[in-house]
Amino acid sequence: MEERKLRIAITHGDTNGIGYELIFKTFAAPEMLELCTPIIYGSPKVASYHKKALGVETPFSIVNSVDDVRDGRLNLLTCFEDDVKVELGTATPESENAGVKALIKAVEDQKNGCFDGLVLAPLNRNQELLKRGLVVLTNERLRIGLATYDVALKDVAAEISQENIEKRLETLFNMLRRDYMISNPRVAVLALNPKGNGTEEEEILKPAIEQMESKGYQAFGPYAADDFFGLAQYEAFDAVLAMYYDQGATPFKALTSDSYVLNVAGLPVACATSSDDAEFKMAGKGEADEDSFRHAIYAVIDACRNRSQYDEPMANPLPKLYHEKREDGEKVRFAVPKK
Repeated sequence: MEERKLRIAITHGDTNGIGYELIFKTFAAPEMLELCTPIIYGSPKVASYHKKALGVETPFSIVNSVDDVRDGRLNLLTCFEDDVKVELGTATPESENAGVKALIKAVEDQKNGCFDGLVLAPLNRNQELLKRGLVVLTNERLRIGLATYDVALKDVAAEISQENIEKRLETLFNMLRRDYMISNPRVAVLALNPKGNGTEEEEILKPAIEQMESKGYQAFGPYAADDFFGLAQYEAFDAVLAMYYDQGATPFKALTSDSYVLNVAGLPVACATSSDDAEFKMAGKGEADEDSFRHAIYAVIDACRNRSQYDEPMANPLPKLYHEKREDGEKVRFAVPKK
């Protein structure tokens, strides 16, 4: 029987930003509709405004529920009927709220299993959803998870505890296994302090790493960030857990010029967003580069496929290859009936 095509939900982001431009440019390529069935969570009126302003020809079909979604087309699900004033390039509470409404609707539908994966167009309030999971900066060369996200530097130490680090590491390991099919991943943990010999390293990070090792995880560190990246030690690992945004993002961006995406690990569905912010200064000008957004869709599609392959045997484990003889308690492997 032919498998159903993956359904990927895509929120439209801040309606005064570049969200619709990224969506229309990405799905202007007809082969994208062969990879998945997209469901845009947004507003037909706002989408039409952006389409006219940008002068793009990408067609979309309006649907009022997921029951109306069809393969082979760009489905646009109406999330609200309110008229939204579009002021391209201007951040307003109304435009941000329109993005939040689409995100809320998508989250509700996800609980009902209406789609397989989720991609977020740029929206400042995406940060609330990102905080629920583990943000992992990802490209072809590097994967760097952020133990804290959108936290002021002065507050980072207070956010780090042994329990928090263990949870973040477990989430990162699970993502590597399920989404990337790495059977026995190696993860490096960065130190919080410059030389890696402070109180947090001794009382929090080292005990957390030792606890993960006792559970069979390959966790290593903590490593001082300067030597770790300066000496290319990251090449020996499948992923890295950084303690705060700049510690991970600065070397990540310095070491590669490739497009990258932000995976959000630990959510019920595979989720990613592009490296773009709302980019109000270029909204409506046709100048936005959709490459990172397209890669976010690729990342979610790959993760959905890999999760399916990983989870299927786990859900139906093979029965034990022995049975117990109740009369004498003997366990016999591959027991052969007596003649």
